[in-house]
Amino acid sequence: MPAVSDSVWQAADTTPGAIEGALRSMLAERHAESASYVPARALNLVTVVDREWSGEIANRLRKVGRYHASRTVVCSVEPGRTTIDATATIASDTEPRPGEFALLRETVILSVGEQHLPHLDQIVDPLVVTDLATVVWSPHGHPEAVDALTTAPPGGMPIAQVVLLDSVDEPDPLEALHRVCALSERIAVVDLAWLRSTPWRERVAAVFDPPARRRELTLLREVEVGARPGSETAALLLLGWLCAQLGWTPSPLARVGTALSGKVRAPRGEVTLTITPAVHLSVPGLDGIALRTDDGATTALTRGVGGLTEQRTEADGRTHEWTVLGASRGESGILGEGIRQALLRDPTYAPAVRAARDLL
Repeated sequence: MPAVSDSVWQAADTTPGAIEGALRSMLAERHAESASYVPARALNLVTVVDREWSGEIANRLRKVGRYHASRTVVCSVEPGRTTIDATATIASDTEPRPGEFALLRETVILSVGEQHLPHLDQIVDPLVVTDLATVVWSPHGHPEAVDALTTAPPGGMPIAQVVLLDSVDEPDPLEALHRVCALSERIAVVDLAWLRSTPWRERVAAVFDPPARRRELTLLREVEVGARPGSETAALLLLGWLCAQLGWTPSPLARVGTALSGKVRAPRGEVTLTITPAVHLSVPGLDGIALRTDDGATTALTRGVGGLTEQRTEADGRTHEWTVLGASRGESGILGEGIRQALLRDPTYAPAVRAARDLL
């Protein structure tokens, strides 16, 4: 939603202290205009982006709806830059009304150079609201910036408490999973690839939720997942979740043509896991999953209009098909959910990502 009221401050070759002072002055001015202006205080978001792609990231952030961070600090990286330029904005989506509050959201855009990234914590520290959770999102890489914001100095605390990332963005799935595992050992991680698989995990869990179906979990002998090329990490996370939840011991999958396939050890035998490319899929993520038991029963979930199409083939050959309602949230919805999840914790993610790493 576009702002209907905002204040803007700009400066070239400035300092973090000057920017922080400008924010305090602008907040005081807005409050003097009306006591109904109240700064939002839920979450800080620090975003590190390449300058040439900053417009795309800004568009994505505009579409997150009510999950906007209270204060957003955008670090726009320009090769060769040695000074810091800044633009600070304090905006409200509504005009003050009698008896109502008008929330103010603050945005700081910093133009920084690559030389600033290893010391980004010193630049960002005065600009985040203390006593609020801080999330760092670096969609264009720059691991040195993430490390600077998530590593605690001697006797201190890290600037950020949560890393928001998309493990599908890393071209090497194994490197991506190693990086995520290393981060999750010291800080909370919210992975957009994991959030894209949420509807699939919910539907798979619902399949076996009826007591009469739970026995089939011990009879599973084959699981096949379809994923868009480049989204193998999302498929690995889904299979890692199954391994972690069902007590399967993962072992590396092998490349078989265009697919990844291999066997893992389950309490009652081996289970074959396969990831196949869904070349027709136009968005990141998964296209389908099929689970087969050793008595011939099969449950398949695939993308469909308005939700997922579920097809059930019984052991005696009878087939049933229906639509599980629930449209996709889209990429803007995924990013908004990622920001929301920064205030929550998912205890199933870390075991799943470790199992996914072991599958490679």
